[in-house]
Order: sequence, then structure tokens, then C-alpha cells
Amino acid sequence: MDATTSGTETIQFCNIPEQPIAATLITSPRLPAFLRQVRHCFGDQVPGEFPLAANPSIVLHVLTACNLDPQDLAKLEATCSFFRHPANFAPDYDLSIAELAALDMCQKRAIFKPMTPEQKEDLKQMCGGSWKLVLRYLLAGEACCRREKSQAIAGPGHSVAVTSSGAVYSFGSNSSGQLGHGLTPEGTTADEYRPRLIRSMQGIRIIQATAGAGRTMLISDTGKVYAFGKDSFGEAEYGVQGTRIVNTPQLVESLKDIFVVQAAIGNFFTAVLSREGRVYTFSWGSDAKLGHQTDTNDLQPYPLLGALENIPVVQIAAGYCYLLALACQPSGMSVYSVGCGLGGKLGHGSRTDEKYPRLIEQFQAFNIQPVVVAAGAWHAAVVGKDGRVCTWGWGRYGCLGHGNEDCESAPKVVEGLSGVKAIHVATGDYTTFVVSDKGDVYSFGCGESSSLGHYDGTEAQGNRHTNVLQPELVSSLKQVNERVVQISLTNSIFWNAHTFALTESGKLFAFGAGDKGQLGAKLEDNLIERGSPEPVEIDLSS
Repeated sequence: MDATTSGTETIQFCNIPEQPIAATLITSPRLPAFLRQVRHCFGDQVPGEFPLAANPSIVLHVLTACNLDPQDLAKLEATCSFFRHPANFAPDYDLSIAELAALDMCQKRAIFKPMTPEQKEDLKQMCGGSWKLVLRYLLAGEACCRREKSQAIAGPGHSVAVTSSGAVYSFGSNSSGQLGHGLTPEGTTADEYRPRLIRSMQGIRIIQATAGAGRTMLISDTGKVYAFGKDSFGEAEYGVQGTRIVNTPQLVESLKDIFVVQAAIGNFFTAVLSREGRVYTFSWGSDAKLGHQTDTNDLQPYPLLGALENIPVVQIAAGYCYLLALACQPSGMSVYSVGCGLGGKLGHGSRTDEKYPRLIEQFQAFNIQPVVVAAGAWHAAVVGKDGRVCTWGWGRYGCLGHGNEDCESAPKVVEGLSGVKAIHVATGDYTTFVVSDKGDVYSFGCGESSSLGHYDGTEAQGNRHTNVLQPELVSSLKQVNERVVQISLTNSIFWNAHTFALTESGKLFAFGAGDKGQLGAKLEDNLIERGSPEPVEIDLSS
């Protein structure tokens, strides 16, 4: 059903005497009845300028307080003609009460509230002409990358953790200033073996973070981007472009006119996503690999042209040399890919490079509505709204979970998870993690390090180095007695991987490589990794 219209006829109701439900809801009896009804809904302001729950009518309070899904609002509007009586509820007679409820829920989102009326209307039209569809767009972006929630990022050799209030901690390797703590009194950088607050960012609320080789980027709730570490947005094959090192977070001036909500760092490029759902890329423009011809040291963002120019994107994910984009259209969610097609990781049934975003059509054949995308170094994964997981790309070490090491050039459902409803997926260098709706974690792929979490301590038997070709429950995380909501693992071919598991209560557990302090603890002498999850001394719920 098209969520923008209901097809229900407007029914004219007789005037119903108002009941004094509560003293706080009674308006002055001197006002005409129509104006009293309007004020019951809106106070003295127009729709969306204040929380309806603060001055509610009964109906609007129920609709806005229950955090309904946009599809629920659309079904409600289609099946209950009472909510199609606009004249009594809004100065804008074209808005139904379900649309008003959706608009109010949009207004409570941090990235939506500061938009001008013109910007909001532009976003509404881009999403399909309905506030319910705008709400779906905003909720989808929040869900797939934990925007405005606590999160942990396992970068290449260093780590970043963001609390629910937007404070940022970093730890691990600081060879390029990527921890953002500045220089030591001796004028050098130093690795950190415990989570350390980035003090220069205090007072700035961070809603999303990303980490690449020697580089970190933070996104604030006002859409500003802060970067530190290596000064280049891309890398060469065996070395990093640029020589300047930034030791403390610096505002990215070239993005000051773009309200950014997410960033993703690939090996040769960086991508950012704007509040309006537009994708911009830095670097790796030689031979127009991303649709533009630029130098690898170029510090200017370029819009991603082609099919996504007028389609809002809710999430981006960067692999070694390619980019995935989860797009939100009135007909549903879809996935586009662009970049290097080696190994079939673009998902189009071939290994051909794509200079412009191209729709991955296989999900329509599977009747899967994608809600989360993940780009590993050489393989990719998607979670569908129904909980199914699809993987594709280079299947080395069994990272696709299909029971073999074959490449798949188009998405394929992971049958080993048929009894699991997935809500989250994370991919790295030939490894994959899946989180279920019950908080259980499954992993598969390369067993050459302890980052899969299956190591049971019997190193002499070689269990630590056994590849996992099909999904297996990570029993070590089951034993922490906490519901896991996010997994993050290192996505780099140049670093040994480490893994974070974030629980619903804000506790963080870490395992894998830890020689630089990236696990948030100093390992015992002669140890460079840890096979089982151990808590990180940080509370991300605050």
C-alpha cells in the first residue's frame, strides 16, 4: 500500500461537546469552540514546533507517545476514517492527524529540528511527499548505525567509544595522532592502554564516529565534522598520502556548509552522508573511479552522481575499495554499490567496476527489504526487515557463511541462520558477525586470529586457527549474561583485527588483537591478543 495516501473518504462529524478531561487541557471559555480545539492540539504554535505530548489531545498524545512505526500510522489512517477530519485539527487542512503525529515525531529528532521550513519541505518531497515517509527515513538512519546512541568502533589498531550523551573516548595506537589527545609534554604521541576522554570535544555532542588507518572522524549533533590523525582522506596502495599529522580534533572546513550525519572511511577514499540523504566522497577520483576526476590529496567533497542524486540515503558503508549505500524510497529500502568489483563484492552478478552507483537487484527477487548494510574489506552483508541475512563477495575462509570458500557475485541468503531473526551485521577482513533480536551473536570466517570469539583456550589443539565456514554461536559472549546490541570489528587488511560487543545496558566487551592497547587494557607480557571477551573499563550508558 502506498503510505502517502489512504483512499479513505473524509467523514463530516457533528459537533461534540468538549469534556473537561484535565485542568491543564481546558482553554479559555471566551475562545470560539474551533480555536479551543486547535489549541488543544497545538498550544499557540504551528504543528511540529513543540512536543504534542506536552499539550496533547487524547488522540495525538497516544499517537506520539507510543513511538509508532510510520507504516503503523499509514495503516491507522487508511482504516480509521475518524483521523481524516482535518478541519478541526490543523491550520493546514491537507494534513491528517496521522501526518501531524509523524511530523511531531520527526521534530523530536536532533537532525530534523534545526532545519528551516524550506529544508523540511524539500526533505518531505525527496522522501515521497509524506511526513510518515520522512519519519521512516529518520528512524532508518538512527537504527542502522546507532546514530545518537552509544557506540564503539574497532578501528585499525585504535578504538573509539561514544557514550549515549555524546562524550568520546579513544585508546590504542596513536602513531599518527588518531586518538586526538594532543602531544605529550615531550612533544610526542603516545599509545593509550585505557579509554581516555577526548577533552577538547567536551561540550560538543557526538552522534557518530568512524575510524580508519591512522585517522578518526567525529560527527556532532549540529552536523559538524571533526577529523584528526593523518591529514589525507585516502591512501595509496602501500603508503599514506600527505605528511601532516593532526593531533587534536579539527573542524573539516570543506564540509562546513553540509550538515553531515555519518562518515565512512575506505582505504582509498572517505565518504560522508548529509542530513538530506546525499552522499559526498573525498579522494580516489583517478580514472573517475567514484564518478569524479580528482587527486588523492584532494580535500574537497564531491557529490556522488548518478542514480542516487535524487534518492535519499540513510546509511553508507565503505570497504577496501568500494562503497555501499542504503537508500530510502517510497516503494521501500534498496541498496546501491559503486567502486571496485573484484571478487564480486558490488553484488551485481559480475566482477565489473562501477563508476556510478548501481542498484543491487537481487533483494527484490528474494523479497527482502534491506535495513542494515555492512561493507567488509572484500565482502558485504545485508540484514532484511524480516531478519534474514544475505552475504556476497570474496568468500575466502568462509566469511560468507555458506559452508564453503566460494565467491558470490550476487547476494545469497545465509541458510545457516534460517532460525535466527537478525537485527545487526558487522563485517571485517574475511570475518562476519550477526546479532539476533534476542541479543545472541553468531560469527563465521577467518580463524587465524582470536577476533571471531570462538577460541576456547585450547590453543595446543589448534582450535584458535580453525576457519568457521557456517554461522556459529559465540558462546563466550553468551556467558556475559548481557544482551548484545552492536558488534564492531576491524575492517582493514593491514592490521590484526579486534572486536567489540556493546550490550543493551552500555557495557563494552573486547577481544582479539590488543598489542597497542586497542582492547582498552594492557595485556600480559608476551601476549598480543585475547581470545575471550573481557569488559572494557568504561560505561557508555551515561
